[in-house]
Amino acid sequence: MINPVMSDQARYSKETFQNRIAWSDLDTDYLRQLVGLAKIEDLAGAGLAHRPARLGDVTTALMPEGAAGQAELKAREPLVLCGIGLVQIVLDSYGKDCHFEATAKDGQLLNTNEVIGTLRGPAAPILQAERILLNFLQHLSGIATETRLYADALGTSSTSLLDTRKTLPGYRVLQKFAFACGGGYNHRIGLFDRVMLKDNHLAVAGATGGDRLSATVALAVNTCQDLAVEVEVDALEQIPPVLKAGADIILLDNFTPVELAKAVEIIDGRACTEASGGITLKTLPKLGDLGLDFISTGAPIHQSTWKDIGLDWL
Repeated sequence: MINPVMSDQARYSKETFQNRIAWSDLDTDYLRQLVGLAKIEDLAGAGLAHRPARLGDVTTALMPEGAAGQAELKAREPLVLCGIGLVQIVLDSYGKDCHFEATAKDGQLLNTNEVIGTLRGPAAPILQAERILLNFLQHLSGIATETRLYADALGTSSTSLLDTRKTLPGYRVLQKFAFACGGGYNHRIGLFDRVMLKDNHLAVAGATGGDRLSATVALAVNTCQDLAVEVEVDALEQIPPVLKAGADIILLDNFTPVELAKAVEIIDGRACTEASGGITLKTLPKLGDLGLDFISTGAPIHQSTWKDIGLDWL
């Protein structure tokens, strides 16, 4: 039997988990693959069981041969910008000699009619790339803008906002990057970078309380010493055995504000605290005063709306 880790001091500080994905952390080859998928949807009907007999952009083929020029990307409503790095990647996938000069940057708050940047080059690839690059920018800027609302709702609280793994398959790194651009911090990226014992793990292990819960958490702490160990609890009585085993983070799932305050008191800095479940813009200001280290929510990603960005030919 693995002995519980008896310690009154946390292994990690809160700052250890305040991470934000930067654009430089993203794999450019992976992003090119995403753009490539979008391109063959548009030009070749990818995803259909029966591909179209006619391929390509039949409309742009009617434009004057050799036409060139420039276009502006512009915010058509207030937004927090995200996805600038994708614009040139999209242009490059459609042809050579198209160039993008940005006048705004990721994470910047833009007002209506502010220019994001200028595209120059042959008309055909710019016209073909227009919808794809706008799709990326509008979606990611929607997440960044919504995240900013959630982060601002915490006001001057020392509690940090975290995202979740509730992301669209294939788009996780981009959506988490957008969350970071909006002022939030990133939770674990996948199943590989943190031990996270959730309610179903504990149910499978028969470890929902008492010594069995302590032993299960201690096994994780001792076996995966290079990883943080997070444990989800849904009742106050689960906290002492989790603390006894040396968990690094305790996820307080669907606790009431009164229960959260009591949980913070019980934990008393011996582990980081994270509240999750039912988080809204209305509840955030009250939760920010409880002394929690983190509040996690997927809402800014899965409940965000696209922002209006235009591409106008000059």
